[in-house]
Amino acid sequence: MLHLFTGLEFHTGLMLVLALIFVLVYEAINGFHDTANAVATVIYTRALRSQLAVAMSGVFNFLGVLMGGLSVAYAIVHLLPTDLLLNVSSAHGLAMMFSMLLAAILWNLGTWYFGLPASSSHTLIGAIIGIGLTNALVSDSSVVQALNIPKLIEIFLSLIISPLVGLVLAGAMVFVLRRYWSSTKKRRRIHLTPAEREKKDGKRKPPFWTRIALIFSAAGVSFSHGANDGQKGIGLIMLVLIGVAPSGFVVNMNASGYDISRTRDAVKHLQQYYTQHPSAFTHVVGPDEAPVPPPAAAIPAPAASGAPMANGQMLDPSIAPQTQEFHCDLSRALFAINRASLLLGNLDSYETLNADQRSHVRRLLMCIADTADKVAKLPETSAADKRFLSNLRQDLLYTVEYAPMWIIIAVALALSLGTMVGWRRVATTIGEKIGKKGMTYAQGLSAQMTAAVSIGVASYTGMPVSTTHVLSSAVTGTMVVDGGGVQGKTVKNILLAWVLTLPVAIILAGSLYWLALKLI
Repeated sequence: MLHLFTGLEFHTGLMLVLALIFVLVYEAINGFHDTANAVATVIYTRALRSQLAVAMSGVFNFLGVLMGGLSVAYAIVHLLPTDLLLNVSSAHGLAMMFSMLLAAILWNLGTWYFGLPASSSHTLIGAIIGIGLTNALVSDSSVVQALNIPKLIEIFLSLIISPLVGLVLAGAMVFVLRRYWSSTKKRRRIHLTPAEREKKDGKRKPPFWTRIALIFSAAGVSFSHGANDGQKGIGLIMLVLIGVAPSGFVVNMNASGYDISRTRDAVKHLQQYYTQHPSAFTHVVGPDEAPVPPPAAAIPAPAASGAPMANGQMLDPSIAPQTQEFHCDLSRALFAINRASLLLGNLDSYETLNADQRSHVRRLLMCIADTADKVAKLPETSAADKRFLSNLRQDLLYTVEYAPMWIIIAVALALSLGTMVGWRRVATTIGEKIGKKGMTYAQGLSAQMTAAVSIGVASYTGMPVSTTHVLSSAVTGTMVVDGGGVQGKTVKNILLAWVLTLPVAIILAGSLYWLALKLI
């Protein structure tokens, strides 16, 4: 890890340390803010003592981050404005990251202090929107183009639909248990609260199999939370490293020759696709802007001398890295494809390229992938072509969207350690203040199983969802269906936090970013 500081000036290294601390603090707060939901039900049904429940949750959060993949990480990252992603090493890019993280940390700490189960995912997405809108205003560009609108709509739908899914599924599960799992006295015990169980049977713990199910479902919620929310921290750390220490992180320096050939083949296949489908390309960039696809002979020949080298091959000066900010001009996407093809030609290792050339490769690949994504979403693109372009996009970004194992472990540790402190405020709200009476075993089990499954599915399909919203809505659903009712004041406070999170995060992050730009 010490190689991060190689060649960095003191103030740059200091900025790197500060940025990494910001991300890890965000993840730690996420741990004791969101994971309180995972331990609330298992604690309030007396399936586990609080200390043991929190320790178990921390372990399964850690495992969830390790095994969760990276699809959610980069789904969040690609909400940011494309120009900022392409130029994240600029002063604007660094201001963006610090403003976004500080806004998310402040709102998460505030809601945690008041015991409100607000969503860390919601907060981060609001901060990203604030950054995008402020960037559009200060750069005098289109607000509509400031954000990845299709991805934003997709994520909004997941954030809105997932609590409804939790509400309905958990309520339905309690209903089924009440109707079909109450035929005998032994089965009816699952519908007792811990206090009723102690009064009736003189036992403090749930029935054996009910207790096992409660423990396993709580572990499932923690694992799913780690797999979903942990990825967001991984994506943020990668942005920080690309911004502050780009030479070692703009591309995967450990990529094998096979990995690079996979990306190179994707570039060539996309080059052929655009040559065969010029009308689709024209639709994306507009008929007045689209260039004519250049024939192979028109690709510039290698320069005789003084050009950059890649794996012993002379590269054309036109593909040399640019010192000014890079903009993804879709009207020149075919030229970007040709440049990327030349840079990757016969390349076996990114070590062969210098730092500027690696940055240029990253920008070209991101720009090309963005264009492919836009073409795939055109209504006239066939289903087969959509799948083809989607697969090409994954291959294009295979050596760009990655994360070293030490980053995954660092985020996993921050999330799991954060889980073990500060959990009590939000857990008390979930366990005691949503329902008018104590939580039954059936309610706790239904809420946890619903949350574990729905969040787990979302994690492996690349959709960021809110553990807080899914579980609190699931608990509410069980209380409503089971006839216990809910405490109106608590539900109103949760809804208020849900409604306010987005606008507050947008305003806070946007204001911080605007202030940072003024100071640059």
